[in-house]
Amino acid sequence: MDPLHDPDDEALLDPRQARELAGLVETARLASGAIRYGRIGRVGAATVVLNQDDPLPAGNHAVGLWGTLAEVATTLLTLERSFADAGRPEAIVYASPTTVAEIEGIADDSGWRAVEEQMALLHREDKTPSRDVRPATDDDLRGIAELIGDDAGLSDDGERRLVRTLAHRGDDPRCVLRVVDDPETDRIAGFAQGFAERGVGLVEQVVVRPGRRRRGIGSSLVAEVVDEVRARGARLVAAHGDEGGAAERFADECGFEAVYPVTAYARRVDELLD
Repeated sequence: MDPLHDPDDEALLDPRQARELAGLVETARLASGAIRYGRIGRVGAATVVLNQDDPLPAGNHAVGLWGTLAEVATTLLTLERSFADAGRPEAIVYASPTTVAEIEGIADDSGWRAVEEQMALLHREDKTPSRDVRPATDDDLRGIAELIGDDAGLSDDGERRLVRTLAHRGDDPRCVLRVVDDPETDRIAGFAQGFAERGVGLVEQVVVRPGRRRRGIGSSLVAEVVDEVRARGARLVAAHGDEGGAAERFADECGFEAVYPVTAYARRVDELLD
């Protein structure tokens, strides 16, 4: 069964289907991360995207570690050098059903650590977009970068590079950038971005200013992005979210349900140089 042709089928939740679905989502995430100067390639048993212009992990990560235990262990060691050569302080691997089941033990033995437990989410229920959501313009880019930078703890240089990355995304017809204004401060109250290619849509990022949360801004942004990526041909819309708590409740309210787990493993490259 092809998940693209029947995204509502309950078989998508079967572990035997999860690897196929994860492969589709990861391929779309790699393509999104490569905008505009990123590169996608193979490093050992993994597929990697590296984008020096993007300060966020979305543009610099590895997926799909599939092979023998020795091949996966060697790949983790090789990835450290690949990320260091790209100027990244940290190497990131997302382990999903496209990764061997023994990854936890291999990563631990290789000096990698699990830093985030997520769930891959599949959109099931349509919501009505809000009239308050609008497409982002070039004039919004600095405000969006500041909003994301505060949330992600980016440096000033990171925010400057993020402005360039957002500009590249704004020029790409596969990308969706949406904002909600804060009329009280003339700042951006919330931002969301999406991506659509080859029938797969992604809701990639949703950030709402702390003082404006719990007002429906986030759910309105998500609904608008989902509506737009579907209009651009997406038959399947996916996202990643933290497992449990408020994040899981938010995803459920936005019409998503969890379909498989994703664990982020990280290795500080700068630790290797000490």
